[in-house]
Amino acid sequence: MDNRISFSSDYTKGAHPRILERLGQINLEQNDGYGTDEYCKSAAEKIKAACGCPEADVFFLVGGTQTNQTILDMLLKPYEGVIAAATGHVAAHEAGAIEFSGHKVLTISSDTDCDGKDIAVYSDEIGKIKASDIKAYIQGFYNDDNHEHMVFPGAVYISHPTEYGTLYTKAELSAISQVCREFDIPLFIDGARLGYGLMSNRTDVTLKDIAKYSDVFYIGGTKVGALFGEAVVFPKGVPTKHPVPIIKQHGALLAKGWLLGLQFDTLFTDELYFEISKNAIEKAELLRKALVEKGYKLYIDSPTNQQFIIMEDDKLKSLAEHVRYGFWEKPDDSHTVIRLATDWATTDDDIRELMRYI
Repeated sequence: MDNRISFSSDYTKGAHPRILERLGQINLEQNDGYGTDEYCKSAAEKIKAACGCPEADVFFLVGGTQTNQTILDMLLKPYEGVIAAATGHVAAHEAGAIEFSGHKVLTISSDTDCDGKDIAVYSDEIGKIKASDIKAYIQGFYNDDNHEHMVFPGAVYISHPTEYGTLYTKAELSAISQVCREFDIPLFIDGARLGYGLMSNRTDVTLKDIAKYSDVFYIGGTKVGALFGEAVVFPKGVPTKHPVPIIKQHGALLAKGWLLGLQFDTLFTDELYFEISKNAIEKAELLRKALVEKGYKLYIDSPTNQQFIIMEDDKLKSLAEHVRYGFWEKPDDSHTVIRLATDWATTDDDIRELMRYI
């Protein structure tokens, strides 16, 4: 057993005790399968109410990569691809899952490259793509006389928070949504860590805003208090006549669907999802303050639960003996950027223990 304290990610723990308690209570119940049970129906109604979109369609899938692949395959025609940041999860960390389903990821730079000469400290723009860049990409595509021989831009993918813990503002989401409407392509928001974005102290975006500006998004459970699971929301209704066969083709239709429904029903009872997300933000702020007081250089101005610092390589070996952290990138030959992630269950004692070794 690895006894090091872990800040490597926000999915290293099990599930909130209320979820485990309810799972124990219904363990011997018999429920209908494939998401047709009463728990999935109840969870869907609570989610639709929280989003302010009673006409929405809600589906429960197991994990983030599976969800991204399934939803994009549902949105895109065979000759279409998806526009995303070069650092976006679908482009960088899903082993080509989107391409495996027959769709290309059309990447746009999000201003993240380090020139190798100086250690750059990035602002809250890192990891995001701009509405103007999306529009320029689409216009450039259609201005090319050979575009009939190319992969069409068929959707836009963004994540909130981004892979770098940064957040889109309401104005930015509105602008991206307007570009998508102009070109009649859907906007898909990856919400694997959505709770941590919504509860940030530096955001003006609400869950209802996410529903307003997107055509489809998902509420992450795997990283926010559930054992597993993502709740996919189509605010204006699912755009395909038969979504269930598509979900099943991707191996994403869980037979024991009530295990997903019960978890989200619990998370969206008495605003538990938002309460535990706020805990991660409060602990991240404590961590951030402690790091700055100790003189560490923050790599990114992250307002969420992911904090990134620059460390000298010769200090990392001793740190790794006590702390599990996330490797992020090499800004130069003698430094490493590491990620420290708080979560729904992080405690003040966890932060104090971490700072003993950092």
